[in-house]
Amino acid sequence: MTRTTPSPPLPPPSTLMRMERLGAFYQTRLSFVRTLVRRMAQENWQIVPERFELDDHGYGTAVYKVTATNDELYSVVLFSQYIRDDERTDRVIAEKWDIAAVLCEGIPDEARLAELRHHVPKQEAGRNKTDILVLSRANKSGRNFNTVVDCLARGRQPDVEMLKQVGYLVRTTAVYGNGKFGLADYAKLSQRQAFNRTFSAQMFTVFMIRHFASELVEHIAKRRSPDTAVSLDPQIRKYLGVGNATGLGMAPFLVKHPKLLHSWIHMRETAIAHVVYKTAVTASKIDQLDQLLEKAKQHLAETTTGDERQRKNYHQTHQELQNIQAKLKQLTQNSQLCSNSWKLLVDWTVEHCIIETQELLNSLLLELYPDEVDALEQQLPTDENAVIDPEMTGKQLKTILQEDYQWATRIDFDQKEAQYFFWYRSAEKEEPRLGERFLEPGAEKEQHLDIAREIVKLNDKLNSLSADDLAKPIIYFLIDNPKLKGIVRRIQSLKNHPFGEIQDNLIDINCLPIHMLRCKLSFFGASKFDPKSRLWTRITLFQGAPLIEELSPSFNDRWAFPVAPN
Repeated sequence: MTRTTPSPPLPPPSTLMRMERLGAFYQTRLSFVRTLVRRMAQENWQIVPERFELDDHGYGTAVYKVTATNDELYSVVLFSQYIRDDERTDRVIAEKWDIAAVLCEGIPDEARLAELRHHVPKQEAGRNKTDILVLSRANKSGRNFNTVVDCLARGRQPDVEMLKQVGYLVRTTAVYGNGKFGLADYAKLSQRQAFNRTFSAQMFTVFMIRHFASELVEHIAKRRSPDTAVSLDPQIRKYLGVGNATGLGMAPFLVKHPKLLHSWIHMRETAIAHVVYKTAVTASKIDQLDQLLEKAKQHLAETTTGDERQRKNYHQTHQELQNIQAKLKQLTQNSQLCSNSWKLLVDWTVEHCIIETQELLNSLLLELYPDEVDALEQQLPTDENAVIDPEMTGKQLKTILQEDYQWATRIDFDQKEAQYFFWYRSAEKEEPRLGERFLEPGAEKEQHLDIAREIVKLNDKLNSLSADDLAKPIIYFLIDNPKLKGIVRRIQSLKNHPFGEIQDNLIDINCLPIHMLRCKLSFFGASKFDPKSRLWTRITLFQGAPLIEELSPSFNDRWAFPVAPN
């Protein structure tokens, strides 16, 4: 008789799916940039320049040939152009960018390259074919790009202290995929072996923009001063990532894709629980964790933000990481850290540290066990289809609300503060916005992100039914209440997806959408969160990631929480 080892317990959704905790997540080994880089290295992707036709000022065309999984052939095509400083904006309504890029199938011939050169710099306004997997653009960093060019042209490396402030040369302003603007749709992308994992095509395009940015500054420097110019030091080049400014446009994604959110959270929490409850605590692992804690402290010290709340969190987390190091040493000296569980240290952290420190420790613990953690990566797509179960009775639906949605039914929406905001899509700015319900017009255009309020409406209606009506199939209830059809479908479809719902009121006066942004960006693999308001943040991607020439099966993935080179 085979005995199965019980799965370690996962935290309850009532604890995990609150905005404050979701907004404290850090990247992990399972974040998309990490899984992409490992795959590129393990499968020995070959990336070589096919064209590099830039003038003295760095304007022109670059094409990189990519031989990926199972010899699938792709190209990354980038167009660098001149724009005035007053034309450079990161807003989605911009019409010009320093760099425009696409990830394509195959290698474009002269005719196709001419088409791309005509349409790609226009981005959304251009015509796109389905051989394009990703459409993106980027702008130069006003603080770093020209300064780095000047330094290299004069024969010296850029000041690392300056790079700590802004750890990138360019920042992306959009990375489109999955069928937008005529691109290849998700069904086609999922059939490609190289890019069948979540957001991998988009992240690869960002990775290549990062590579091109370094080659671009070196090219301009050498053209400007061929006798004195030098190349970027490889350690500095690795330290430079790609910047990104992300606003409210990303926030609705988590609400509109609840099954995918559950899948991401479940994967992450399963990995954490496995490490905390099931892995062996050895002397070498303790030493390794201490080193990671030291590195994370330096990473936080080098993270700059103007947001007072986030600055306080970083400062407190830095102090608490020192406390964790002291506690780790104490537990080790007293032989209290048992040989098969990290739970003692994690429980102490929950008791004595803020949420952000707790989540940073979770990320660091995953770094200790790559063989166990990396195997948990989910590769299968998530089906977001939701179908109403017409046979479910009103009583059964009411039971689900009582068991899983008390967090919503306790909210008093008669209070103005509880329905202070409304979500809408701006016709002028072409992106989601938050309106103040009692101060601004437009509430009639509200997007359906007020999940908690819809649940309360449903609960009130069910409470008004007689016992006989509750015993009937829910289809009769929906005939009389058609506006509740959407929320009933959502509740039924998420019955087996406990991590699919954010358990907070998203229209409350105290709602901080920045938490939703950070949650999603942590799964992408973002670092150095720098909130600019409650509505948008700057982050860095691929900072510390290996260079193209370092990608090989022998690559060791240890680039999390990068620190500046000496």
